[in-house]
Amino acid sequence: MPTKIRQAAVIGSGIMGGGIAALLASAGVKTLLLDIVPPGIKDEEKDDSKARNRIVSAGLEAIRKSQPAALMHPGDVDRISTGNLEDDFDKLAGCDWIIEVVVEHLKIKQDLLKRIETVRQPDAIVSSNTSGIPLKAMSQGLGDGFKQHFLGTHFFNPVRYMKLLELIPGEQTLPEVLQFMAEYGERQLGKGIVWAKDTPNFVANRVGVQGSMRSMQLMSEHGLSIPQVDVLFGPAMGRPKTGVFKTIDLVGLDVLAHVARNTHALVTGDEARDSFILADFVQKMLDSGMLGKKTNGGFYKTELTPEWEKIRKVLDLETFTYKVYDPPDFPCLAAAKKTKTEEQKIQTMVFGDDKGSKFVWQVVAEGLIYAANRIPEIADTIVAVDNAMRWGFGMAYGPFESWDLMGVARVVARMEAEGMPVPTKIKEMLAAGHTAFYKTENGRRLFYDFAGKGYKPIETSEIMISLAMLKKENGVVLGNASASLVDLGDGVFCAEFHTKMNALNDQVIGFLEQAHDYVDANGVGLVIGNQAGGMPGAFSAGADLVQMKTAASQGAFADIEAIVKRVQDVVQRSRYCSYPVVAAPFGLALGGGCEICLGADRIVAHAELYMGLVEIGVGLVPGGSGCSSLWRKIMENIPASVSDVELTQFFIPVFQTIAMAQVSTSAAEARDRGFLGPRDRIVFNRDHLIGEAKKEVLRMVDDGYAPPVKRPIRVMGEAAIGMANAELLNMTTAGYISEYDAYLAGRIAFVLGGGQSRTGSYVSEDTLLAIERSIFVALTKQEKTMARIEHMLKTGKPLRN
Repeated sequence: MPTKIRQAAVIGSGIMGGGIAALLASAGVKTLLLDIVPPGIKDEEKDDSKARNRIVSAGLEAIRKSQPAALMHPGDVDRISTGNLEDDFDKLAGCDWIIEVVVEHLKIKQDLLKRIETVRQPDAIVSSNTSGIPLKAMSQGLGDGFKQHFLGTHFFNPVRYMKLLELIPGEQTLPEVLQFMAEYGERQLGKGIVWAKDTPNFVANRVGVQGSMRSMQLMSEHGLSIPQVDVLFGPAMGRPKTGVFKTIDLVGLDVLAHVARNTHALVTGDEARDSFILADFVQKMLDSGMLGKKTNGGFYKTELTPEWEKIRKVLDLETFTYKVYDPPDFPCLAAAKKTKTEEQKIQTMVFGDDKGSKFVWQVVAEGLIYAANRIPEIADTIVAVDNAMRWGFGMAYGPFESWDLMGVARVVARMEAEGMPVPTKIKEMLAAGHTAFYKTENGRRLFYDFAGKGYKPIETSEIMISLAMLKKENGVVLGNASASLVDLGDGVFCAEFHTKMNALNDQVIGFLEQAHDYVDANGVGLVIGNQAGGMPGAFSAGADLVQMKTAASQGAFADIEAIVKRVQDVVQRSRYCSYPVVAAPFGLALGGGCEICLGADRIVAHAELYMGLVEIGVGLVPGGSGCSSLWRKIMENIPASVSDVELTQFFIPVFQTIAMAQVSTSAAEARDRGFLGPRDRIVFNRDHLIGEAKKEVLRMVDDGYAPPVKRPIRVMGEAAIGMANAELLNMTTAGYISEYDAYLAGRIAFVLGGGQSRTGSYVSEDTLLAIERSIFVALTKQEKTMARIEHMLKTGKPLRN
């Protein structure tokens, strides 16, 4: 068995194979991507390698152009080499992991695996990404050595963004191979591992597709429309905002239909087998090629007016034409919006008495029964099923977690009253006095195990730290309504924000001041991070614009300056305090959230990081030290031995990053933009982020941490302003930006250049901060800035006035 993956191979360059290859390359693995020689190749092309690799080359090009991006960084594609299954098959001998992602046809897969057996290293791992063909059937006739290193690795599409990785042991797979793949998938690839059994479509698709298909069947019975179903099974139920049908459009109706048909054919003993039968309208859509986003028409369709305005239409299932629709509403939705907790919200949706609630109840109740009946058929534990649905279908809660929120006894009582077949295992659980599937004891989360008829601890990686569990166990060291300080152990504390989108307000800034005092007196280091749910989530989406707008409308500009000064001071304190501070950003780290990170000694970032200084979109410049901190970070990373460096080549990209409100599409791209430096780290698994940040703090302490010395910063001076103005004039004249955009960008150049300083001179950091602060305050007095702020608060989109 390999101790590391030096080189991997992916056989099959379609959407899934290309996605897996892109993930491996982004994780730093040299990857061989192979596909077939085009069938019917012309005689004159038989010796032409370009022609013979036409299919795999198209797959590689699809990886390059994929939207959303399949690669973390465009340069990662250089780790992918290509070839075909005739000329380059022997190259598999140099691979530690070979992944088969070819067409779902048993004979094709069997023949391929037999060929692989002849060239693979004795300890090379071979896996299949199949979802419908049993591993036992695929590996029939192969040797024991092959079978001992063979398993299923079922990724979900899009591979980069979907957290779920189902691992399916073969009958003879070695335990050490399974352990290695689980650890590798979790740590290096950032996946959530679910152990599945070799059953049709494994865990997530078996349960998730059953729920989707049953929703379609019951929709007609309840007299509901497509948009009504989507709004009912959206965020109010802890589901993605795409609901049922918009999600299918994204995945592809053909994909859903394939899984449903495949499952129906194979699960002859399933009590709910008929729920996998395609509704008549689904078959009609398939016959008409209405597959969703890939055909620009599925359940929904976007059309352009002559004025180039987008109009969203929905399929009318009676007339089979597209029509404009109004956002639907139900009394249960209105009531759910008024609730304060997730428990209250989901109970309001499920136990209401309106038309929407009755539909939700039946779909949910049948889904809960189905999930319970699948244990131990498809997986051994409720944890596996819940994780699969959260990680594979983007749900906030798995079926058993949501059952707890609704109240297990209450749900069962209603099921029995309505004559539903409640699983015996659930009745036995309640009869034994166990009223919930999950509970917390001694700081550990436990789950109810049907086999043992009692609770067991949920096993997680040692590097995973749950802030929620720590707070339940030890409480909060200090905090307020907007933030908390959590003891991570070993003298390390975590400053956690919990405002909406983790926006920075007065309470957060005041809390950070107190947190620094506490850590200075009681600890060895500080992590700034949180574990906001969902993907991509938000480390911090920036400053509280409502607070800024209110102060400006009241003419309280002295208060605004004081607020900005406090932000700058707390960022500076993080930078120069006597203990290490590590920021652990993920998802959105915008504006003030980005500034908090730039003030830390180190950044340990999740790979999915959308970081940027976007203040120009609301008519401002970064005021909490963003301009000066980014410029300082860039300048500090220039080796001291490099003298007389040309500042222009550094100034222009920094200026463009801020003036164009550029946001990274990954942590790797954030490094390109200078937000992350060479000592900052990127972590692929978000569940490891706080734990890795804590490790970084302790590593710095062990290394004898000493705070940096505050030194003057070399600036472009007046030359920066002239350089920026020339470019801005061209862009304004060409109509690319408005005059106010140009004015704001000029202010950014003024800050970055150090005001009226001489070119190449050195300016104190405090001077740069004062310039940044004064311009920020001045801009809050501008009508156009206030219009931008109001528009952002109202629409969530920037205004270009």
